[in-house]
Amino acid sequence: MHVRGGMVRSALGRGTVVATIAFTLVGCGLVGPEAGNQTAGKGQSYASALKDLKGLQVKGRAPLTGFDRARFGPAWADVDHNGCDTRNDILQRDLKDETFKPGTHDCIVLTGTLHDPYSGKTIKFERGQKTSSAVQIDHVVALADAWQKGAQQLSETRRKELANDPLNLLAVDGRLNSQKGAGDAATWLPPSHAYRCPYVSRQIEVKVKYNLWVTSAERDAMQRVLDSC
Repeated sequence: MHVRGGMVRSALGRGTVVATIAFTLVGCGLVGPEAGNQTAGKGQSYASALKDLKGLQVKGRAPLTGFDRARFGPAWADVDHNGCDTRNDILQRDLKDETFKPGTHDCIVLTGTLHDPYSGKTIKFERGQKTSSAVQIDHVVALADAWQKGAQQLSETRRKELANDPLNLLAVDGRLNSQKGAGDAATWLPPSHAYRCPYVSRQIEVKVKYNLWVTSAERDAMQRVLDSC
């Protein structure tokens, strides 16, 4: 059984039910990548996002020295122990009309439809060596950017949490994810203007949660976006 907005799997062979909560509740509403430009992550208003931004430390970008993806743990670990890796958890959360590989207890996503928040386009996802890259999982706060703004001071466990936190992950257009790279809000924003307010608010929420800082240029770019919300 699969329920949109969260993930509920009936593991028939094991006689157990594993539930993964990958959404947040605001009253009776859901907040996630499909929430458009109405609210920010966890239901915080854009005014509160702006307030949180003003509370972030403003510092220069530290050197990238020592950065390695492995510093944030193995890619797409099963950190919530639900039997599925993080990539498939996020695909399940963000895609519609998914199909699954038989025998994986609705874990490995084979196909689905993404309403891409970054471009506003609809993208068909099909698992395969030549096709999977059409939909990629973006770290909203890029890991290299996080490393230069405080993550290198976090514990290994905390960095692993950052890399696998659903708050910091979105299924998006693979081309745009590659274009973004390790950019922050001063160097890259989603082409879809309708998603810039939720995007920046989500970055701020991640930076608050993991005690990361912003550069002055990044702060100014974030403020310009939030002032327009």
